Amino acid sequence: MDNVGIYTPPQQRKSAPVTGSALFEPGLTNNELEVTQSAQDKLQEIISQTDEDVSAIRIYISGGGCGGLSYGMTFTDEQTDFDTILQFDGFRILVDVVALNYLRGAQIDYIQEVGRERFVFNNVFAETGGSGVCGGCGAAGGGCA
Repeated sequence: MDNVGIYTPPQQRKSAPVTGSALFEPGLTNNELEVTQSAQDKLQEIISQTDEDVSAIRIYISGGGCGGLSYGMTFTDEQTDFDTILQFDGFRILVDVVALNYLRGAQIDYIQEVGRERFVFNNVFAETGGSGVCGGCGAAGGGCA
């Protein structure tokens, strides 16, 4: 009975520190979010005409529910810890990781039609399989609560 009452704590296993890149990769590729050459050219033109503090364009999503999601772009000079970055010559595109989940596989294009110029988000939800609308609204004959 020599060792009665002696407590020996369990040995804690030392693990390698987790680096930020192991959890989150801020680099974004054109395969994840394609920006056509016409869109790149127009974005470069627009950003070159703005204030010197603006160095990036943020792509965001808003809305949801029956109306689906809306996609947009705005100028920014601030980057967050949760932004993924698509680098171009002269400007960057920032997309936070939540928006990227809805944009992965999409294409941003710039279209010039008679009397109308616009950026278009094509193939949105390409990898997630969503449609951006609910089945109970609009043409489906249902209503939203």
